[in-house]
Amino acid sequence: MRGFSEEERARIRRGLLETGREQFARYGPKKTTVSDLTDPVGIANSTFYRFFDSKEALYAEILQSLDEELAETVLSESLEATDDPREAIRRFLTAITERIEGDPLLRRVIVDDAYDDLAALQSPEERDAEREEELAYLVPYVERWQEAGLVRDADPRVFANVLRAAVYVTLHREEIGEELYDETIDLYFDALADGLTETE
Repeated sequence: MRGFSEEERARIRRGLLETGREQFARYGPKKTTVSDLTDPVGIANSTFYRFFDSKEALYAEILQSLDEELAETVLSESLEATDDPREAIRRFLTAITERIEGDPLLRRVIVDDAYDDLAALQSPEERDAEREEELAYLVPYVERWQEAGLVRDADPRVFANVLRAAVYVTLHREEIGEELYDETIDLYFDALADGLTETE
């Protein structure tokens, strides 16, 4: 890329990723324009395409980074933080829902209207691969607990999928009602952790 030093390219790319995260969280990928992405970084619209093929490619890269960041932080705070499966499950569910509720982009992707935006970027095969990757983070923990006889003996992928699916309770905050939401998910997560670790 003539015209930019290595340092400038790194700065521009970092700026596009940061700005993209903010703009996609605010407007979603459909309503975010290339100008929304380039103006804060101080580059021309045409220069954007020297870094990303499209705004959708930028969005996909940001989501991949967000997934990796989420997996790393949530696992370290939960499944890797204790040997007690019940406590680990409870911490996992709490940590991931707190991240969803606290990160504007993650919230938009999971809770708000970005499912269609995300689906449009992926083929069915890519969505299947992403789901398998998400399960792969959890399955080794489940298998270790099962080998020790500490949790229910079920297909580890099914067990992991139960944990993965539970976080979608955040989709129903409005239906549950603000005044009951916190107590509801606390009881729900307790019941789920108890049920999964009940071995008899």
